[in-house]
Parts: sequence; C-alpha cells; structure tokens
Amino acid sequence: MKALTQNIFKKYKRVASLPGFHFSILGAVLFLGVSLCINFYAGIYATVSANNPVTDIILSNIPVYNVDAIFVYGAILLCVSIFFLCIINPEKIPFTVKTIALFVIVRSLFIILTHIGPYPNHTDLTLKLINDFSFDGDLFFSGHTGLPFLIALIYWDNKFLRRIYIMASIFFAIVVLLGHIHYSIDVFAAFFITEGTYRLSEKLFKKSYLLSRSTYF
Repeated sequence: MKALTQNIFKKYKRVASLPGFHFSILGAVLFLGVSLCINFYAGIYATVSANNPVTDIILSNIPVYNVDAIFVYGAILLCVSIFFLCIINPEKIPFTVKTIALFVIVRSLFIILTHIGPYPNHTDLTLKLINDFSFDGDLFFSGHTGLPFLIALIYWDNKFLRRIYIMASIFFAIVVLLGHIHYSIDVFAAFFITEGTYRLSEKLFKKSYLLSRSTYF
C-alpha cells in the first residue's frame, strides 16, 4: 500500500511539472460542466417533444423487471470507479474528462433528433436520486451502456480494466433491456457511437491523448 501511494505521489509530481497541465485539467472540467448543462436541457427538450412509443423485437418478447436500484446505484458505482481511476492515474485525467464531456455532448445531440416516446411497459425510476438527471425522452443512445465501454477504450492497454468495463457495459445493456428503459437500438447503437466518439476525441484532444498513453508515468 505504501509503495502504491508513493508511486501515485511521484506521478503527481511529474504531471505537475508539465507545462500547461493545470490549464488542461481546468479546461477539461469546464468542458464537462458545459456538456452536463447541454445534456440537461437536451433531456428536457427530448421529453417534452416525445411522441408515440414503437414496438421492439426484444422488449416485446420479454417481461419487464424492476431494475430501479441497479440502474441508479450501479451508475453511481460506475462514476465512483471512474473518479478513482483518475485519482490514481493523473496523467489520464485531462483526456478522460474531455472524452466523457464529448460523449455527453454527442449523446445530447442524438437524443434531440428523434422524438420517440418511452416503451409503454417499463420500470419506473422512483428513486429521487436519479429523477433530476434522467428523463423519459433521452433514449438514444444508452449512456449506461456507452460510458463503461468508453472507459474500456480509454484503458484498453490494461487487460484487467478493459475486461471489467466491457463486462460492465454488457451488464448495463442487459439491465436497461430487462427494465424496458431503453429500446434495443439504443443499446446496440451505443457501442458503435461510443467507439466513434472515442476516435474523434483522439483527434480533437491529441495532446491529452498522447499524455494519457505516455510510458513515462
């Protein structure tokens, strides 16, 4: 434990000496804040504009299950794990935060394009904790499925983390389908859109990306 703490401390000393690193983190945090604001208003618009639901080849053939607690607390655990990864890997903070922010913005743009209502028979998210952040109309694409897959891409070189977050992505995909919270297309498209978002982030934030891949740390 002591060796791990010392190693992390050394990482912070190294990144702190890099020119522009602090501004990069500040810019990343501000970008994330803007993306969350965009997501909030996009969710409101998508919900107000939501029209009729449609049939779904998977949802129409499976019963609905109560996944309220798993949906909410699983997402919280995911976010905590991402925060922890950033803490112990400071060189990855700028790229991780910027990529997540880009992911949120891309998803916000998608959810306002198609006004499909939620599947009629679905889990009601009764936990107050999620009500202010989740909307009935923000369906396409599934953030619960896409975000852990995004983290798997960021930490792709780490076989253990890659497997953990891919499994988490598949787990959440199953959860939202069992709860009829998302349509099948919301889930399956999430993997492809997330991959595209990650590749775009590599190009837009090249300096932060190279830092995150540096073997110096």
